[in-house]
Amino acid sequence: MRKIILVTMVLMATLNAQEIYATFNIEADKSANLAFYSSGIVEKVYVDVASEVKKGNRLAKLQNDDLVASLNIAKAKLSEAEVTLKFSKRDYDRQLLIKDLIDEAKFDQYALVYEKAKVAVSSAKANLDYQQSLLDRSIVLAPFDGVIFEKSVEVGDVVSGMMLRTIFKIQSKQERKLIFEFDQKYWKSVKVGDSVQYTVNGDENSYTGKISKLYPQANSANRKIKAEVIANGFVVGLFGEGYIVVPDKK
Repeated sequence: MRKIILVTMVLMATLNAQEIYATFNIEADKSANLAFYSSGIVEKVYVDVASEVKKGNRLAKLQNDDLVASLNIAKAKLSEAEVTLKFSKRDYDRQLLIKDLIDEAKFDQYALVYEKAKVAVSSAKANLDYQQSLLDRSIVLAPFDGVIFEKSVEVGDVVSGMMLRTIFKIQSKQERKLIFEFDQKYWKSVKVGDSVQYTVNGDENSYTGKISKLYPQANSANRKIKAEVIANGFVVGLFGEGYIVVPDKK
């Protein structure tokens, strides 16, 4: 008896809804064009087309021995400045205890040395950060978990700062978004959360989903409004068609 009631409710819900025809294209949920941020000669390429990567993985790097050396020098200078600060603070603290017993000008000398040591440490840290940023620019890292779907760089290629170019294209591995387009006359009917029934070209299966996002503008060229549906596993670039199921307000 419960099954009969449930089926009846589903049929009534279907009858009290309208289906709005829509077409869609499949895009990766995340995608990015990657390039070097500095000039140089490509020394290593760690990935190829179809390589799966994790966020932060190295993809390629320029010859950067000079940058590594500069970074090491900056680290050494910071260590030296920190040691100087350590001992100048000790001197200052000792003089602070007997401040009332010594000449004021002499105390000021210790205070000046201590302040200069603090400034030197700050300057050394800033220089270290700068050298690290230069080194980072010689390495391309994966910005998120994904798969490389286009590669246009090889070891020995020259990268020029005057004409930086995309060397990798990366997209999310499985996460997809279906970009639906439907007639603008339904702009008041379609809402986020509405169900969608669709098929993908070349796939005999039928799928269902829900609208996760509505674009806030109609396309004046084709009089269509876009909506997104989250999906997984489809090949980027495929297309399909389906119906947005919304309550019938009549």
